Amino acid sequence: MDSNKTPITMKDIARLMGVSVSTVSRALKDSPRISPKRREEIKRFAKEHNYYPNFLAESLRKSRTQPVRIIGVILPQFQHYYFSSILSGIEDEAARRGYTIMVAQSDESYEREVDICHNFLENKVCGVIVSQAKDTKNYEHFQKLIDYGLPIVFYDRISTGVNASRVVVDDYQGAFAAVTHLVNTGCRRIAFFGSPMNMEISKNRYNGYRDALLKQGLRPCDDFEFYCDNRQAAEMITPEILSNEDIPDAFFAVNDDTAVGILYSAKRLGYRVPEDISICGFSNDIHSIASDPMLTTVEQRGTIVGKEAADILISQVEGIISKDKIVRRVVRTKLIIRGTTR
Repeated sequence: MDSNKTPITMKDIARLMGVSVSTVSRALKDSPRISPKRREEIKRFAKEHNYYPNFLAESLRKSRTQPVRIIGVILPQFQHYYFSSILSGIEDEAARRGYTIMVAQSDESYEREVDICHNFLENKVCGVIVSQAKDTKNYEHFQKLIDYGLPIVFYDRISTGVNASRVVVDDYQGAFAAVTHLVNTGCRRIAFFGSPMNMEISKNRYNGYRDALLKQGLRPCDDFEFYCDNRQAAEMITPEILSNEDIPDAFFAVNDDTAVGILYSAKRLGYRVPEDISICGFSNDIHSIASDPMLTTVEQRGTIVGKEAADILISQVEGIISKDKIVRRVVRTKLIIRGTTR
């Protein structure tokens, strides 16, 4: 048996060790009916073969109406307003339906994300709600959760390598509307600051940007497309761009943090916003109303995303929605026009 591909069960352990399933069960629960030596042998064997109990199935056997009520939640970063608003929505819906949440931060690290999934298994969560880290390109840790009977719901950053339910905002339409607004207000040379293209949200926002330009009869320019998705990077890149002879008359940024970095750099160099340069972000987080002028941006409605994700997961845990059913929900975006566009 390849334990890396298929979860090992108590039946497998019993067969491989030549004992009964009840003996394995008792040993793993430290029953005094099994000798200390035998208990250690079985526990060691189980650990070496990456055995995890199917906690959801176990809880349902004990009570058909009261499964384990702890939901694991993985956030890429706590300090981002959008993710914290999603967490608020998850917690509100979970509390309303009698569940608690166990929250962990991947800090945009694949390795940390893997460890969190391992810890969630050990801590008996009934399911996991997750937005993947930026550098996650291997999805075996998510598949492992599913293999052990835990439903997963992705939000915002979904994993195309795992067949699981998801809740996303309409990133494509949000970007399309934002860039269309920039063109309609007179902008013609619109730069794009985006995230790594291994994430679906990055692809969708990029495609919305390009399609909006084409729809308006403008040709996308590769020289105006940059990998830049945080304020620090924006403050490094923007001055270089604005020092060229042919500069953009607008920027569309993949998030508000990046847009604020563009705004700060442009103003520091003496450009007027929006008279000389228009800027649009994506999120409608706290930065958008703390900037001067306030930021035009795309509202993602994070609280609704969180509530929808929790609703799907809890419904799958309770059998209202089959765990085998892949649920996809899309939350509509809204363009918020403020002072950084004409």
